[in-house]
Amino acid sequence: MACSLPSRRFLSALVLLPAATLGACGQAIGTASAASPAPTAQVAAAVPAQAAPPIQKALFNPAVAGSQGGITSLAPLVDAVKGAVVNVEVRARPRRSAAMQRLPPGMAERFGLPPGFGGEGNGPARQGAGSGFIIDASGIVLTNNHVVEDADQVRVKLDDGRAFDAEVMGRDPLTDVALLKLKGAPGNLPAVPLGDSDALRVGDAVMAIGNPFGLASSVSAGILSARARDIQAGPYDEFLQTDAAINPGNSGGPLFNMQGEVVGMNTAIVGGATGIGFAVPSKLIQALLPQLKETGVVRRGWLGLAVQDLTPDLARALGLEAMKGAVVAGVNRGSPGERAGLREEDVITSVNGKPVESAGGLTRAVALLQPDSRVKVNLLRGGKAQSLDVTLGTRPAQNGEQEVLPRNASASAPRRLGVQLSDARDGGAQVVAVEPGSPAERGGLVPGMVLVQVGDQKIASVSDAAQALTAAKPGAALLLRVRMPGSESTLLRAVEVPER
Repeated sequence: MACSLPSRRFLSALVLLPAATLGACGQAIGTASAASPAPTAQVAAAVPAQAAPPIQKALFNPAVAGSQGGITSLAPLVDAVKGAVVNVEVRARPRRSAAMQRLPPGMAERFGLPPGFGGEGNGPARQGAGSGFIIDASGIVLTNNHVVEDADQVRVKLDDGRAFDAEVMGRDPLTDVALLKLKGAPGNLPAVPLGDSDALRVGDAVMAIGNPFGLASSVSAGILSARARDIQAGPYDEFLQTDAAINPGNSGGPLFNMQGEVVGMNTAIVGGATGIGFAVPSKLIQALLPQLKETGVVRRGWLGLAVQDLTPDLARALGLEAMKGAVVAGVNRGSPGERAGLREEDVITSVNGKPVESAGGLTRAVALLQPDSRVKVNLLRGGKAQSLDVTLGTRPAQNGEQEVLPRNASASAPRRLGVQLSDARDGGAQVVAVEPGSPAERGGLVPGMVLVQVGDQKIASVSDAAQALTAAKPGAALLLRVRMPGSESTLLRAVEVPER
């Protein structure tokens, strides 16, 4: 999975840390160039998790820590926290590609391909490994979404040799955060706390532990190199940058401060470079955890605006003295912003008293608020300060975004019908893909259609559709009402519900 840096020079250099592939790739470990001196390394004996001291505030004090040759040792900190750092191993069946989904039934065979080519269960299973860390003694683990996305089996290995199967409790693709629950865990596992990433200063010491290239419990250290990096990986980028060595396989692993608190989750690197890695801040993770634990997904507040940064030139053209803010470039029809009276050329300066310095800052601030919550938006209109009360909507899935269903809404029903859905911008569940030969295809569903009613139930979202389809009796002919894109009229479709 690749994403790009703002600079064209590094357009293809930035990559999310992939789960290190098991096998040949995992064994091909590069050696240091002869031109660069080999770094010295100390090998510490593994300490069983049971022997690790409990995590406490001010656990590690460099002023009193042991030292060798005048260099402060991180060994006490490593011994205290490494029992909570885990290896995450995944297996996934090959998925049918988007191109194969579009092939009509029998088309693959006509080209000489084996029956069902590209479907699930054909070809070798994908295997990979990443990192994670336990945040609750009952066996709650944080890792990256891209480590466990599409995984059919997840197994977590602890530093002391124990291993547990795990289920994905929740995940958020937009911030690359996922939450796991270990099955059969004893309830007294070593855990590490989430710290305050906002308290970090550039230059503060940090330490990473993870599973790079399958090398379990690898430790590296460095400093915080920069804060609030927008690497254009997603709409909510606010990464911590560090020069602590992180590599493929470190995905999902913790970045510690010197008190043994996790201040970031290692996520992305710049390919071909050294000393440039990125971590999701712990404060952002803390904001997502309640929803991930409760429903398994993150629902975000939404204003329905197109915004851009307030530049000095724009400020002068708008007759403003302010130099920071988000300029409203467009207002979506029927959106919460329109209903509240927001207009084009308004400059939003704060939300609920929190200053807004840029378009990205506004997007992140609103996304951390709950849908249906009422917020106060301060703005400048025609050079005059105003405030509006806005009731936020729910951010719809954008084009190309994967819709993640809540745990209380079954994802199996749409899969059984052979249809993939995402929330439609104007309400309903839009058909994204249809499996060839599936009940959905036989019933006349095609990509682009918007599902607005299942039986007698009105459909406003994917969650509604999943619940309605799950409640349908196997073998029944289910009546669907659909709308074509750009059309106000609806059509009827009948789909046979397959056996569970």
